[in-house]
Amino acid sequence: MSQRHGATETASPSAIRPGDPSRLRTVAVVGPPNTGKSTLFNRLTGLRQRVANYPGVTVEKRIGRARLPGKIDVHLIDLPGIYSLEPRSEDERVARDVLTGRMPGVSGPDAVILILDSTNLGRHLGFAAPILSLGIPTLVVLNMADSLRSGGGSLDLDTVAQQIGAPVVLVSARTGEGTEAIREFLVGALAVPAPLELPVIQDVRRCREWSAQIGEAAEYRAPAPPLWTRRLDAVLLHPVAGLLIFAAVVVAVFQTVFSFAIPLMDATDAMVSTSGEWVRALLPDSWFRSLLIEGVWGGVGSVVIFLPQILLLFLFIGVLEDSGYMARAALIADRTMARVGLQGKSFIPLLSAYACAVPAILATRTIESKRDRIATIMIAPLMTCSARLPVYTLVIAAFIPERPVLGGFLGTRAATMLGLYALGFLAAILTAWALKSSVLRGAGAPFSLEIPPYRVPSLQSLALRLLDRATTFLRRAGTIILCTAIVLWFLASLPLRNGEAPPISESVIGTVGRTIEPVIEPLGFDWKIGIGLITSLAAREVIVGTLGTIYGMEADEGSRDLQGALRGDLDLGGAVALLIFFAFAMQCMSTVAVVRRETAGWRWPVAQFAYMTLLAYVSAYLANRIIGP
Repeated sequence: MSQRHGATETASPSAIRPGDPSRLRTVAVVGPPNTGKSTLFNRLTGLRQRVANYPGVTVEKRIGRARLPGKIDVHLIDLPGIYSLEPRSEDERVARDVLTGRMPGVSGPDAVILILDSTNLGRHLGFAAPILSLGIPTLVVLNMADSLRSGGGSLDLDTVAQQIGAPVVLVSARTGEGTEAIREFLVGALAVPAPLELPVIQDVRRCREWSAQIGEAAEYRAPAPPLWTRRLDAVLLHPVAGLLIFAAVVVAVFQTVFSFAIPLMDATDAMVSTSGEWVRALLPDSWFRSLLIEGVWGGVGSVVIFLPQILLLFLFIGVLEDSGYMARAALIADRTMARVGLQGKSFIPLLSAYACAVPAILATRTIESKRDRIATIMIAPLMTCSARLPVYTLVIAAFIPERPVLGGFLGTRAATMLGLYALGFLAAILTAWALKSSVLRGAGAPFSLEIPPYRVPSLQSLALRLLDRATTFLRRAGTIILCTAIVLWFLASLPLRNGEAPPISESVIGTVGRTIEPVIEPLGFDWKIGIGLITSLAAREVIVGTLGTIYGMEADEGSRDLQGALRGDLDLGGAVALLIFFAFAMQCMSTVAVVRRETAGWRWPVAQFAYMTLLAYVSAYLANRIIGP
């Protein structure tokens, strides 16, 4: 069988043996970065997937179930994107250990789906050799068939299969073209799992030495980059124009996020308030109603209303990543990062830190240089994560009036939030420069990055990403924030006086807040903000739920909204100080724990927490002194 000009077929050097496929088997999905591996994984598994950690390490794994013909289910493991099985990073070591059956607690795969980029076959085909030499039934998936076809490329699948000694299929994970052939392969390959024959391994060794000759034998013709792609790259990768365009994109994203999310947030707020009042009317006046309305609804509901804004931000980030623009932004960033001693590889972890510092720190495993990796870990929490977004939005909406800026292109509120993001990035860059100029001084590592073609983002991939973010956010709201709200309610209701709760300022939690008030008073904060600072150590957004609970209990029947309550307790100087404090402070014990695990000790996380807390306190103090009355 052969393929020319993009028709999809499967080529195999030998027939697949039949058998009983009833036993649940494991299939590893592996391939270099930017080959569409995760897109294919999402298409095969849909919503039937979860994220976990490998035993004993902090590397994340995605596991999903795929339904094969005959209603047979298999486990799919999405391995990290790697170029080699000779590990130079934690990701490559984990992938090798899983494929070779060395990973404790993880059984070796019964089959492998190896995903390569059909538009870049000359570079990627050499990666097939070490995978096939493992002797595991393997399907070589040449992805991006639509890009190969649209660019005028072609190849003979039968020749490629014969040369490497493994079945080959040409697919498009984005459109779903050819994915049924993958399911059919798995039905046969998993029926009788057995090692491949020795002649195949010998073919693989030959494949490793002259992959270019295989391309010639298969009459491989790489697609020519479209003229518009070359012209667009000439602009987007220009040292000056590219940087200005990147800045314009960032500004447009934040303005859109702030403007478009407001109606959705108002609708969510109205839904939370209406449901709370409905529940209040159903229940008799009792301690349980108070706990449910002032505690749970006031705490959790105050945070949930920010979900639309967070999802809208991640939608834009997903579009920029899947379209191929973010890889180009990494090249632009490399020029800036080189001046502070880092490289473009640090850009991707720092970018993911806008979601959460924990996966960002885990993503530094791809950085070979230990000094660069530690420096990136140390500055990742300074990037503005999504947990800060509810705090920023609440305070900005309460104290910053909305006015047009830059001829109406930008509003004052979006400009303020953009300034906070820029402030965190600037602090991260200066910190990296200080570290690389002193304790982490060392020679810079070379930076290489494979630029993917421009693509239309997959709606399914974007939807799954947003669903994952919504699930993660709601899980935190339903666990950390919910537990904090309940504990706060109880502490705010004790000690009882004549069978009734005391004024909240005289309660247990009020006493704690007033005890630490002298320390934070120079920042313009009162005891209520102090309680929020303590509880937000669990997670930054918890402060919003904390204030929602406190003000909900303090107000008569919850009549004071959160923004109005803040305006009553903070002046402008204190509000700006609070924003700056959250821009710099660590305020996340999960991040501290991950840094300790990734750096194998307490030295770096303790130094990081102390430095960020001191930076936050001093900066907030100066802001309050300069802006305050």
